[in-house]
Amino acid sequence: MDLRLTEDQEILRRSVREFAEAEIRPHVLEWDEAQQFPMDLLPRLAELGLMGIQFPETYGGADMSAIDYCICIEELARVCPAIALAVAAHNGLCSAHIGMFGTEAQKREFLPRLVSGDVLGAWGLTEASAGSDAAGMRATAVRDGDHWVLNGSKSFTTHGRIGGLMVVIVVTDRSAGHRGISAFIVEHGTPGMAPGKKENKLGMRASDTSEVVFSDCRIPASRLLGEEGKGFVNTLQVLDAGRIGIAALSVGLAQGAYEAARRYALERRQFGRPIAGFQAIQWKLADAATRIEAARLLTYRAASLKDRGVRMTRQSSMAKLFASEIAVKVADDCVQIHGGYGFVKDYPAEKYFRDVKLVTIGEGTSEIQRVVIARQLLLP
Repeated sequence: MDLRLTEDQEILRRSVREFAEAEIRPHVLEWDEAQQFPMDLLPRLAELGLMGIQFPETYGGADMSAIDYCICIEELARVCPAIALAVAAHNGLCSAHIGMFGTEAQKREFLPRLVSGDVLGAWGLTEASAGSDAAGMRATAVRDGDHWVLNGSKSFTTHGRIGGLMVVIVVTDRSAGHRGISAFIVEHGTPGMAPGKKENKLGMRASDTSEVVFSDCRIPASRLLGEEGKGFVNTLQVLDAGRIGIAALSVGLAQGAYEAARRYALERRQFGRPIAGFQAIQWKLADAATRIEAARLLTYRAASLKDRGVRMTRQSSMAKLFASEIAVKVADDCVQIHGGYGFVKDYPAEKYFRDVKLVTIGEGTSEIQRVVIARQLLLP
């Protein structure tokens, strides 16, 4: 089995890394303090193909593979996990849902706007009372002639306030349980749709997370995304692929934290020599490098299965679970190696530490990943 990247993939990694170092790193703390996503970054992300990484050239996309996607998200997260999260949510949730289940007319209408960076994509699934239990959602859509009328709210929505286009998953037939859930495309600015509370977050602060409220929001019947009643099943399929993106983000964040810790360990002197000379530090760095490589291989394996069109529910959950949890450990050790300097904003350690916790929560908690994996292992 050849695990080497192709020459084109090596070039892609260098290109995204150079972009992240030049265009993102100088502003990381500024955007974090402002708690604001830099909308003027969208055209530059789009120029590199990062707003439509896996979408066909027919719609203006970059037509890259799932492994290419991992490389892109990884390199962005190495510098700024919040920007990587925004790109992953745009590509892997909203745009992916339309790309996977939209009609040809919907794809031609919406995907070019998304992949060009004209709009950011939002995706509404979670509600205040429906987190891990997504099937317990309360938001509804009722058919009214040639329209659907949406009511309810979605919480913890990435790009909830700033996204130009949103895929929202709601109940269309309460009596049918999870088979009565459907998805819709809603353009921001539609009457009856309004941003709610913007969350004041621990980390990933440059990525917008907000509530979205629907009050008698009328949308054309043509905005039904996928078959009526198939929204929940389709959502699980979107999440299977989306978890690969979060795994890649976790790998990139861990890589950035490891590099920061290694750099500091070589520079910081105590007892007359760099602290990298002490076995306690060496072992932390050795463990971090080993765990990151293992997480990367798990992630690329899941991506490879996706590229081959093979179902990867178990593998994507394993990658997301392992990569997210080792990222937490690596970020923690990064702070520990920095000592007191790991607790202040003069060094990147504290931001990696704040940002990392989300990866064990978003797109399915670690506990939910274990449930998914166990179900797959125990299938008859």
